[in-house]
Amino acid sequence: MSSTIYDIAKKANVGIGTVSRVLNKHASVSKKTRKRVLQVISRLNYKPHPYAIGLARQRTNSILFTIPFFATFFFLEILRGIQKRLSDLDVSIILLGINHPDQIAETLRHNIHRHRVDGIVLCSMKIPDQLASNKLFKKIPMVLVDTYHKEFDSIAVNNVQGGYTATKHLLDLGHTKIAMLNANLRSVPAKDRFKGYQMAMIDAHKSLNEQLIQKTKSEYLDGFTRESGYEMMKELLKYGSERPTAVFAASDIQAYGALAAIAEMGLRCPKDIALIGFDDLELSGPLGLTSMLQPMSEMGTLTIDRLLERMNNHDLPLYHKTFEPTLIVRRTTLPLGKIIKSV
Repeated sequence: MSSTIYDIAKKANVGIGTVSRVLNKHASVSKKTRKRVLQVISRLNYKPHPYAIGLARQRTNSILFTIPFFATFFFLEILRGIQKRLSDLDVSIILLGINHPDQIAETLRHNIHRHRVDGIVLCSMKIPDQLASNKLFKKIPMVLVDTYHKEFDSIAVNNVQGGYTATKHLLDLGHTKIAMLNANLRSVPAKDRFKGYQMAMIDAHKSLNEQLIQKTKSEYLDGFTRESGYEMMKELLKYGSERPTAVFAASDIQAYGALAAIAEMGLRCPKDIALIGFDDLELSGPLGLTSMLQPMSEMGTLTIDRLLERMNNHDLPLYHKTFEPTLIVRRTTLPLGKIIKSV
């Protein structure tokens, strides 16, 4: 493993900020300290990250990571990718949760002034047009994750296509009575995955049964929770013989709750009800959950790369990257003919 700025600081018995100042040839570092740090750098064959020098000249070296208030595993994976890239840099992450979409502009404005951040990562929330036109937000580099606005760099997954592929997978298995467990439609990914579900059903000439379309009733939370998946699945199971034969959950964490509800009712997955999720979280493999994989850690890494580039050069052209999700088939959607024993 290559050396990091933290290794240099430890070996030279100085702070990380001192190493940054040495890399930037800052006059405030004494000749003795500078010599000691440079000797350690040479001995460890340290190669500074291409953004390290530019960042060290910024005001605070802090980034605001903004998410819907009730964070899910998706955001943790994004953050893991960001932290992986920042491990060699003297950059702090300030985590900010926003309760309601209407609070985005006001909350960001308050925290920008409070923390004097150098950049913003904003996840999974629709950007109000008044925010995009505000001079304050045009001055501070911002990268959007899992959402889109034409005025800002963005990293996202094609959620519409993901919803379509997930639903089509169930249709291809012969299911016609397909339900969806969704989150709050104020959430951009929830809205897009629902659109994909609708498109797949319409393309297959299947009617949309509103009774089988469930979404969280919470007015403030995004609804991507195990509890919401459990409660919505319980609601679907009340329909008895009219219940769906297959379910598309808009997130893996909701699918985990749905699996618990199915088992609690003495039913089996996929023999009685097939189930597919979205995210492909780490636990989905051991649980045998079919899911739509999105490269969350890679998205985090690419997000911070782009933000650092934007922080060093405000005049870069806008950048929009969309990943295509991948269908990962496991036992919760096995074709009925291949089910050897109940799972």
